[in-house]
Amino acid sequence: MANSFLLFAVCFTFVVVGTCKSLSDQEKDKIDQLPGQPANVDFAQYSGYVTVNQTSGRALFYWLTESPASRDPKSRPLLLWLNGGPGCSSVAYGAAEEIGPLHINSDGKTLFTNPYSWNKLANLLFLESPAGVGYSYTNTTSDLYSFGDARTAEDSYAFLVNWFERFPQYKHRDFYIAGESYAGHYVPQLSQLIYRRNKGVKNPVINFKGFMVGNAVTDDYNDYVGTFEYWWTHGLISDSTYKSLQKSCEGSSSEHPPIECIRALGTAEMEQGRIDPYSIYTKPCGYTSTLKRRGRYPWMRGAYDPCTENYANQYFNLPEVQKAFHANITKLSYPWKTCSDIVGGYWTDSPLSMLPIYKELIAAGLRVWVFSGDTDSVVPLTATRYSIDALNLSTIANWYPWYDNGKVAGWSQIYKGLTFVTVTGAGHEVPLHRPRQAFILFRSFLENKAMEGSQSFI
Repeated sequence: MANSFLLFAVCFTFVVVGTCKSLSDQEKDKIDQLPGQPANVDFAQYSGYVTVNQTSGRALFYWLTESPASRDPKSRPLLLWLNGGPGCSSVAYGAAEEIGPLHINSDGKTLFTNPYSWNKLANLLFLESPAGVGYSYTNTTSDLYSFGDARTAEDSYAFLVNWFERFPQYKHRDFYIAGESYAGHYVPQLSQLIYRRNKGVKNPVINFKGFMVGNAVTDDYNDYVGTFEYWWTHGLISDSTYKSLQKSCEGSSSEHPPIECIRALGTAEMEQGRIDPYSIYTKPCGYTSTLKRRGRYPWMRGAYDPCTENYANQYFNLPEVQKAFHANITKLSYPWKTCSDIVGGYWTDSPLSMLPIYKELIAAGLRVWVFSGDTDSVVPLTATRYSIDALNLSTIANWYPWYDNGKVAGWSQIYKGLTFVTVTGAGHEVPLHRPRQAFILFRSFLENKAMEGSQSFI
């Protein structure tokens, strides 16, 4: 009765501006408690669907984890996190094993709290995009075979517009976007869309301030050059294979590489052996899992899997979990998966470079940070450095080490309009491998302060 009265009071308060329906939908999305959730959860959670295309019946699934009450969530910014693939779930990776407050135990049934969750600094919004990824769905089967960068950006933008109507308390709040891997395409393109549609609008609803990407697919040519160089300099391939890759692959489209390039990549894979390419100095959960190919780039195999992926596949398929999340309401004909078997395999458009978008958004004065874990061989540090160098930005602070508790935690260089940060010992998913350092990185990004290290901050 008390909850019903509260909802009535809220609706009555906002009826003059017509937001009663939105607030009601928001209340329906509130998560009471997730199965296996620990007792010390002190933050509000919401999840559900937002329709992005009525004609096709496309709806995207989200999970919002607000800042704890003790950290005043109303004063905190909103961060949208996107994972890549294409076709991989931000709920599986970003939320459940990286920056989210609740991670999955090895039993696949219970959760534990992440002491370095980014929700201590911002309200976190995780989106499964495009439709066909995770719980997100479409009623038009052909959609699954015709997705690409452009439609993904448009659908994500439509999601945000409609989501802010459902959560009006976040309108005009400082808003940022972050992501990793193929989200190196998603994040800049969505950022550009928001920026352009905000032009000329006073006090825009989506108060976009900037973006941050990690180990990000950025520019086809530089990604090729930097990746092959990383393999060679880290002793993963032979001299002859390195030369063969340079000759047959560099300068070609990574979406449709020539047959000579594909052969050279196959040789490189054999020479690398049974390593986890996403984290070359740690053991993979199982050899077969590292051989799954995922993504547009021929050398990309699955998402990082030190078995956490297995726990996610188990947890998010539990009927009681889906009920608590208000998910799978259409009873999908396939199980929830960390990465879709279809989306990504039929990707229709993927620009060769994100660098023109970087130039546009940097010129607009938006905050742009790029970070890189230095043990990732899939989208490695060297690839990112070549891409940044191609922007021809002037340097404000040259390459320097940053520290955490007196130890070097990485290096950074500050350019005019862009900050680049590396994290030592981190693989493809920086917050998974180096959660404390990733927390420091995100805090510095929000404050727009140079990386200097920290002692006690939690």
